[in-house]
Amino acid sequence: MTKAAEENQTPPTQELPGSADVGTPAPGAPATASPGTAVPAQRLPRVESLTGLRWWAAFFVFCHHMTQLAPLPIFDFLKYGTSGVTFFFVLSGFVLTWSTRPGTKIRTFYRRRFARIVPLYLLTLVAAFFVFYRAEPPAGMPWIKPISISVLVLSAFLLHGWSNNPTILYGGNPAGWTLSVEAFFYAYFPFVWRATQRLKVAGGLILCIAVVVVSGAYRLILFHYPKDVPILPQPVLHSVAFLFGIGLAIALRTGWKPRIPVWFAFLVTGGGLFFLWYSGAHPAQVPGAVTMGLCQKEVLTFLYGFLILAVAARDMRGGRSLLRSKPLVALGQWSYAFYLVHATIMYAIKEHHGVAGPIGWSNLTWYAGVLVVAVFASWLLYKFVEHPLERKLRGPR
Repeated sequence: MTKAAEENQTPPTQELPGSADVGTPAPGAPATASPGTAVPAQRLPRVESLTGLRWWAAFFVFCHHMTQLAPLPIFDFLKYGTSGVTFFFVLSGFVLTWSTRPGTKIRTFYRRRFARIVPLYLLTLVAAFFVFYRAEPPAGMPWIKPISISVLVLSAFLLHGWSNNPTILYGGNPAGWTLSVEAFFYAYFPFVWRATQRLKVAGGLILCIAVVVVSGAYRLILFHYPKDVPILPQPVLHSVAFLFGIGLAIALRTGWKPRIPVWFAFLVTGGGLFFLWYSGAHPAQVPGAVTMGLCQKEVLTFLYGFLILAVAARDMRGGRSLLRSKPLVALGQWSYAFYLVHATIMYAIKEHHGVAGPIGWSNLTWYAGVLVVAVFASWLLYKFVEHPLERKLRGPR
């Protein structure tokens, strides 16, 4: 695990907070270290299981992307692998709030976030350019786009997520749009933290409910009045998940001690994902299926928030957890790199080999092969690029 920053203790009224290096805002960054609290003399328990849990979210995204190369009979369900990014956004808000300690200046917070995500992102952006761009894109390969300097510049500065044009939104490294969203979260997090640091359990839970209700209402109003309501950009739309995570962390760190069995939380999350799929595939058989489909992001935010809450609460109680095992923690540490490179590797293979074959379970061999290559590349990137550069750029504690 990367180590949490030991922040100097100064009055929170004088400086804006920063974050320990425990949760990544960006998909895949390590979720825990020794988190601090808003109370200088107290430390919160470690929540290392969230690092192992992060790996499974990245793996879910991987399974979705692999359907483009080696489709399985459950490819319709695997499309919900995209919801892994919602998990990352909830976790980002939770861990940043959990680990924040007073005394870190806002510029220090921004520098550390830059060190955490940007160096590796820029490197993988260069690699993605050679896979997803050509001066003359070949016919029959729609994922390869003509070179656009403006799109690449927007991607490099993490501004492409503000466009709803797919060519721009998924420009550069297609996975990078989530980093553009995260950059927006980072920009306003210190101010949200300062505004909410005095909230207790009730305030944190009210924040969770409020953001889900407001976001769901917006989606329903947009559906019924599409000509009168503007479509908000992705960073704003996904803020519901980030703010939900902040609310959960506030409630948990200020005294809420829910005893939710983790197996039950996994059951609820898995059952919720299945129900979302079933209601979308058979809307006539499920009352309220249309409304549920329109508010899918809000439903996913609740499901993943519930899972994160259960896992974090168990770690606080000191319960045993397979998610804290060394292999899963290591995979969790590498998962940011894994998230950024797996699609680039997969589409490079697809360009030279084509689709693996017809839909079938035999395609699982492709999943295994690409997974091994992507994990190995992720380990190399973490060990020799991501972690060393982050430590160098973070600056003094």
